[in-house]
Amino acid sequence: MAYVPTLKKRYKEEIIPALMKEFSYKSVMQVPRLEKIVLNQGVGAAIADKKVIEVATQEMTMIAGQSAVQTVSKKDISNFKLRKKMPIGVRVTLRRDRMYEFLDRLIAVALPRIRDFRGIESKMDGNGNYTLGVPEQIIFPEINIDKVNKINGMNITFVTSADSDEEGFALLREIGLPFKNVKKD
Repeated sequence: MAYVPTLKKRYKEEIIPALMKEFSYKSVMQVPRLEKIVLNQGVGAAIADKKVIEVATQEMTMIAGQSAVQTVSKKDISNFKLRKKMPIGVRVTLRRDRMYEFLDRLIAVALPRIRDFRGIESKMDGNGNYTLGVPEQIIFPEINIDKVNKINGMNITFVTSADSDEEGFALLREIGLPFKNVKKD
């Protein structure tokens, strides 16, 4: 039998029925699903030091378990000594099994390692998607703290197929994202 991530199995067996009941969907196809997770890290310091972007790329690759891609500037900005097509960030898009694996690690291991963690904000984007800002990359167990020379934050965007914020929020809540002030039934 082929390997199925734990969270994906839980989504099919528990989360779909719970959401169908909550929003009274008539078909399983109406239930919102997680389409992708995008990790994005802006590395402005890369303008001055080229090694910073290489380190960020390696760290992001370790965190995601998939090759990270460098993002480049679209135009010249003289005040920031920025030239067109200079690498200024790193991003990774996770889909399917890798997405579920990453989400499982994020919920179970990484988020609880944040200092004074009391849950994440529940502000959606208006289309059922959610972006989480992580202040430091060292919360991920894949990163060796002794080898980190610069602490960088990152954005993690959860893209869902939900039509509304309410449905997207319900999906992410059922998956297990630890939102602040959420009452579990």
